[in-house]
Amino acid sequence: MVIKILVVEDNVDISKLFFEFLTKSGFQTKTAISAEEAETILNSEEMNIVITDIVLPGIDGIQFTKNIRKKCNIDVIVMTGYSSDYSYEDAIKSGASDFIFKPVKLNELVLRINRVLGERSLLDQRDRMIKELQRLTTEDPLTGLYNSRHLFDQLEKEINRAKRYLHSLSLMFIDIDDFKSINDTYGHMLGDKVLSQIANRLKDCLRSNDTAYRFAGDEFTIILPETTLGEAKIVADRVLTKFVQDSITINEKEISKISLSIGITEYQINEGIEQLLHRADLTMYEAKQCQGNSLVITPELEALSMTHMPQPSLSP
Repeated sequence: MVIKILVVEDNVDISKLFFEFLTKSGFQTKTAISAEEAETILNSEEMNIVITDIVLPGIDGIQFTKNIRKKCNIDVIVMTGYSSDYSYEDAIKSGASDFIFKPVKLNELVLRINRVLGERSLLDQRDRMIKELQRLTTEDPLTGLYNSRHLFDQLEKEINRAKRYLHSLSLMFIDIDDFKSINDTYGHMLGDKVLSQIANRLKDCLRSNDTAYRFAGDEFTIILPETTLGEAKIVADRVLTKFVQDSITINEKEISKISLSIGITEYQINEGIEQLLHRADLTMYEAKQCQGNSLVITPELEALSMTHMPQPSLSP
């Protein structure tokens, strides 16, 4: 990887010296005589490090550093003379990664550059690890969909949004009919691949605001924000059509008998997460009684029989 460095120095002789030395040291180097010129370059090209003098015509190096840190994640090394009114503290508070006094020893400058690059590499590695850990805690490893833990977190957020803005919110439960027979016939490894393909097809049917989750085993859930039951039915019909029209092929084996049972429910004001999930689950199981590729829409909360609702625990 070629490291690109921008030197901002209004002294032409120093700027030329830096350019020649850094280029010979293996860095791709550009120069600018003012912060304004440097900002123009940064708007059109990516740089790894900016080396800037503090005293510049127009915008000074401290303000220039602040401008850089507001707009992009580039390391800045600030230079100043011993008699400058600016301090190390001023430079670091402005967002600089390092501070060096003039006259600059060129070999020391390279050491400073490499140290800054090393610290940047560690920070980038840490950020990648954090993102990976976040992914592992929210993603189902088999299908790439969100997992049930993330479902509860996201559903709570969407319920709060629905209550705050008086938006509709629908929830869809999907079960693969008789998935056990696929595992029994073709084996669990192929069954896992079928689940993965089904997940991909579900994602293809969703709108930009919808999110899909692997709830458990061969059950999937879709959160549909700002969506009424009628609008959710359109999405569900699209899902069913996709599976009716297109069979699934794994390792040149056509798995043609894939059918789904879908239950849809709409959030009711002051309804809890568990109650909403329970209604959607009941509706899905009602759809399973219809012999495959079936869709059932739940009635409103008040219309449900109390015998279908979760019973309170009698234990102390």
